[in-house]
Formats: sequence, structure tokens, C-alpha cells
Amino acid sequence: MIKWIHDQNYFNEIREKHKEYLVLLFWGDFSSPAKRALSELEQFSRDYADIPIYAVDVLKIKTIHKEYGVHSVPTILVIKNEKVIGLLEGVESAAYYGVQIGGAAPTKLARLAKKKKKRVTVYSGPGCPACGTVKAYLRQNSIAFREVDISRDQVAAEKIIKRSGQRAIPQIDINGRLVVGFDKPKLDNLLGIQAERS
Repeated sequence: MIKWIHDQNYFNEIREKHKEYLVLLFWGDFSSPAKRALSELEQFSRDYADIPIYAVDVLKIKTIHKEYGVHSVPTILVIKNEKVIGLLEGVESAAYYGVQIGGAAPTKLARLAKKKKKRVTVYSGPGCPACGTVKAYLRQNSIAFREVDISRDQVAAEKIIKRSGQRAIPQIDINGRLVVGFDKPKLDNLLGIQAERS
């Protein structure tokens, strides 16, 4: 869950408390990309509940972004042992943040909330090499999944196309989040595969 920094003193306390690892989002209500980044980062924070993530409204607190030389919103800083080890500008997906931010976190923090059972459905079709690759990858990582052959289930085909806006297969539904194609970083993030290996 993202917490908001309300003044410089609070930020100093946070920095002291989370010396080992801290993620800072520089945000502004005037920026639509910042609003989208906040939404994606909130999704990321639900998956990586142990990682401390804080947001700074640059119009309300005008000192912190200057201290770090941040000139645009959204900007995300990844701070490890009090040093900036990552800077992400603009909007990215929750899955991307999972790879870039979650992957850099100390192992004990990077644990995904994988206690929650994953509901995985693979929408596939005949003669689709990528579909076979996805299913093999899931089996290799002991991920249980349900398969829907869209060539035999027209209703399911129409629903998945409507949801994703794409006709491509495979499409993988993981607890309501869609991954189109064999996008290994997204699959790893949403399924907690990297965390399990480390």
C-alpha cells in the first residue's frame, strides 16, 4: 500500500526507518501520466506488500524533489542503503515495476503475496506455438491452470477479445489480470515465479 508523505519531518523519519530499501513516487495532481503511474504502482504495491512505497505531492512538499534533483512527474526513485539505485520516469505497467523495483529489493522484501491461490486460465487455440510455450512454462513452474480453446468456445473467444481489445493468443488470465502472448517478465511477476526461485 502506498503511503503519502505529508511533510519534511515525516520524510526524515521514513528515511531513517527504511534505510535498507525505499521506493519514492514524485507525483502531481496536474499530471495525467502521474495519475496513471500512481494506479499502476498501487497494483504493484498490492503484489509486493512488504516493500515500503511512499508518494510525494510535489506541489504540497517542495523540498524533497529538489533534494534528489527530480524535475518531472511521475518519477520513481528506488533507494537502497540510502543511495538512489534506480530512477524511473514516466508511466510503466505494474508488471514492469515488479521486474524493476521488486527485482532490486532485498529477498525478504521481494516476496510476492503468493499465499493467495492464483487462478490461471489460458485462452489458446490449435496451431499456436506460443500457446504451447506458455502451457509448458506454467507446467515447468508447477502452476495449475485451466485451458480454454477459443476455436471451440465462441462465447469465451468474444469475451476475451472484448476484455483485452486484442485477437492474439495466447491470453493468460491471472486473478483477473490479462497477459497477452508469452510475456515472461509479466508472467513471472504476476505468478511470483522469480520470488520462488530466489
